[in-house]
Amino acid sequence: MEELNLSQRLKEVASLVPLGSKLLDVGSDHAYLPIYLLQHKKISSAIAGEVVHGPYQSALSNVKAHQLDKQITVRLADGLEALEDNDYVSVITICGMGGRLISTILENGKEKLSTISQLILQPNNREEELRDWLVANQFTITAEKILEENDKIYEIIVVKPGISNITQKEKQFGPFLSKEKSPVFIKKWQKEQKKLLTALKQIPENYQNEREQLSRKIEMIKEILNES
Repeated sequence: MEELNLSQRLKEVASLVPLGSKLLDVGSDHAYLPIYLLQHKKISSAIAGEVVHGPYQSALSNVKAHQLDKQITVRLADGLEALEDNDYVSVITICGMGGRLISTILENGKEKLSTISQLILQPNNREEELRDWLVANQFTITAEKILEENDKIYEIIVVKPGISNITQKEKQFGPFLSKEKSPVFIKKWQKEQKKLLTALKQIPENYQNEREQLSRKIEMIKEILNES
């Protein structure tokens, strides 16, 4: 059986999945992540959920090609509707979507999250909105990673059930990432600061509220970058 060549982004996600987990991968696309995890004997079994018919068929084909039909169930379903009562899933991964969409998926299926021990989330944007939803719905962030691949910067957020209280700054920059301040983190926020400064110059003086809002964001970034 040929070993799957996974992107660095998904390898980082895979490294965070606890050994022996039963996984639900929402928006699994080609089912690359569950296939990789099973090939490396890291999980016991998986459900690959996909809402779009084309990627669903692709996932079915890939699972069959890697002879993992007995260990990976592919389901055509919207978000957490892929999860059924007798699945006994312990970990859910949702990768490669916007933070707002991930929040919506979790909100729409939150009654199914009571038995889940861990969520591993990889938003492509709006990470602050996602962290806000997680804290409001009694999830605590236990780990974060940031990486760059193909000129794009990705954040990974690991959470478990539990009440937590983080500051607005930690929601914006990540409670772990803002302490570590890796070179990739610095690069991301320097680019964002530059983009916002350009946008601020283009907002007319009489749009005071918009200018103040943008200025506050720029100041927050400046503060985090200047902290030792």
